[in-house]
Formats: sequence, C-alpha cells, structure tokens
Amino acid sequence: MNYSIKYIIPLLITFLILSCGKSDKVTSELSGNIEAASNDNLVVISKAQFQSENMSLVSLEEISFPTHIKTTGVIDVPPSSKAVISAKMGGYIKNSPLLIGDKVKKGQVLVTVENLEFIEIQQEYLETSEQLTYLKSEFERQKELYDEKISSKKSFLKAESEYKKTKAMYNGLHKKLKMLNINPASVENGNLTSFSTIYAPISGSVTHVNVSTGTYVSPADKIMEIVNTEHIHLELKVFEKDILKIKEGQKVIFRIPESSNKSYEGDIHLIGKSIDNDRVINVHAHIDHDIKHNFIVGMFVESDIIIEDKTSKALPENAFVDVNDKNYVLVLKSKDNDNYSFIKEEIIVGNTYNGFTEIKDNNTFKINSQFLLGGYQLISDQE
Repeated sequence: MNYSIKYIIPLLITFLILSCGKSDKVTSELSGNIEAASNDNLVVISKAQFQSENMSLVSLEEISFPTHIKTTGVIDVPPSSKAVISAKMGGYIKNSPLLIGDKVKKGQVLVTVENLEFIEIQQEYLETSEQLTYLKSEFERQKELYDEKISSKKSFLKAESEYKKTKAMYNGLHKKLKMLNINPASVENGNLTSFSTIYAPISGSVTHVNVSTGTYVSPADKIMEIVNTEHIHLELKVFEKDILKIKEGQKVIFRIPESSNKSYEGDIHLIGKSIDNDRVINVHAHIDHDIKHNFIVGMFVESDIIIEDKTSKALPENAFVDVNDKNYVLVLKSKDNDNYSFIKEEIIVGNTYNGFTEIKDNNTFKINSQFLLGGYQLISDQE
C-alpha cells in the first residue's frame, strides 16, 4: 500500500503540471488575435483578422482642399425661358388638350377660348373698314377742292378729322383682332368666329395647368405655365458678410439634397448689386453644359462656392480615430505571413472634404508609408 502511494504522488504532480501548461495555452489562444506589446504604441493583428474585418492599407494622397462658402438656392431659368399663359379677353375654355409634363413647340395651339364679344368686335371692325373707305375718299376730295380754293377750310378740316378718327378706330380694332389671334383679312372676307386661339410663345414643357374645358377665364387668370429648361441655372443666396469674397468665374459645386448625394459643377456668372431684407444677395451661376441632368425648376440646392483651392497630403476619413480630443492613425511597421504590426501615431488634422481629411504634420511620414483603413477600433480599445 505505501509502495503504491510512493509512485502515484509523482504521477499526480506531473499530470497537474501538464494540465496547467495546456490551460495557459488555451487561455492564450482565447485572448484574441490583437496583442499590445510592451510598447503601448505597437499594435499587432493577425492576417486572418485583417481579412475578416475588411481592413486595408492606404497611402497618403495629394487631395484638393478648397476654401469655400456654403450657400443655398434653387434651380431656375431666365425670364425669357418661362411663359405664363393667359387670355387677352375673358371667355370660356373650349378646348384644353394639354397635361402637365407635355412638351410643346413655339407656335403650337395651347387652348381655345370662346366669347360672343369676339363676334361683336369683328362686326365693328367690318363697319369701321367700310366707313374708312368712304371717309378716305371724301378726305381726298375735300383736300383737292380746298387746294383749288373751291371748298372752305372748315369742310376740309371736318373731312380730315372724320377720316383720321375712323382710321385710328380701324387700326385699334385691327390690333385687337391680331392680339386675339383672329385674322383681320379673313374677317374682311366675311369669315367671323367666336373663338380665340392661344398659341405657345416659347418651346418647352407644361409645368402648370389651371383650367379645364368649360372654365371661364379673365385676362387676370393664369391658364397654364410653360418652362424651357435648355438654359437652366442656379439662383443662389449669399449672405452680406461673404459677398466681397465672391467673384465671377469662381467654381460652384452643388447638390440636390432631397434627391441624391451626387455633386454637380458650375461657375458664378452674375452677382447681384442690391441686398434684400434678409441681408442676402442673389448670385446667378451657370451649370456646366456637359452635365446630363433631370433638374426641375424650383429644386432646392446646397452649394459650395470655391474661393480658394489648395492641395495637401490626406487620408480617407475612416483611417483616423478621435480619442480624448486627439487624433491617431495606425502606421504599418512590418508584416509577415501571419501578422501585421502597426505603430499608433498621434497627428494633427486639417480640413475634411469629399471623404478625405488633411494631415497637417505629414512630414513625419515617409513617402511610402502605409496606414490601416478600418482599424480605428484597435486604437479605441487601447485607450
């Protein structure tokens, strides 16, 4: 019995030592693939974690960091590219075939307005035309008689007055018919109509329709609106404090925030010369002709007017981490088949633009330095 215990005790001790060694190994494996060396600025990660966390290496890039003024505004067109359609005289809409979004060409029929007063105007025009023929003949006859001292000056002046008065009335009615798009020559041939046709004054697209068949309209009513977007531009609002920095020809980068994050370019074309009640000045900017767009007049835009442009060394925004108001990056020290080793470096950052952040103290890095992208959690975990 004592002989067995003599051999069992050493075996138990050996088993416990081996078990402790195995436990330490398991603990080490479970502790993770990231380890901090004695140097707190050294971070080592495994190649497997590098790939599983979708990390990558990036280098410093020369990026343009413009100094800009932020503004807002709208998409607009020149006044000559926008037309509000109304009737020259009141009447009932007889025909209105167009819908919002329809494209029209200059001179195309838009609507037809009916009013019996149109016939009365044509009748008056015909009567005046007939009178004018007679009064012109009488005026010429009285003038000839007066020149020959046969007729009195009074008779001549009366004939002249009647002729000129009737001629003025004739010309006025002729103009009124032209405005109603009724052909005076056709009226003189006896073709009277109760309809007035309204034609498109410009080519473009219908943006508003405010009537339907049978609607009564007066000259003050807006029947429809047509907009030509061939010469679309930006109307920006710039605050008084910034206006002296704005110059014609400066680059504009703008976005339609309600539609997408895509950016478009243009340039300042005109600067307003007066300040409105909100202490802002209107600035007119042209959009690059090469841009293919589906902009709609009235769209809200956010824009940056570039007043200065400089280039600096920079990295993507997610290569940095802000810890306790300090900015850090992980710079590659070495790599092998199993691990990547990085040095944590505190840096001074500058401007951020288009997803890149400027590094002001970039002289501390070599030209071929590589930085970890997506490893900001490693830095945070060390703090």
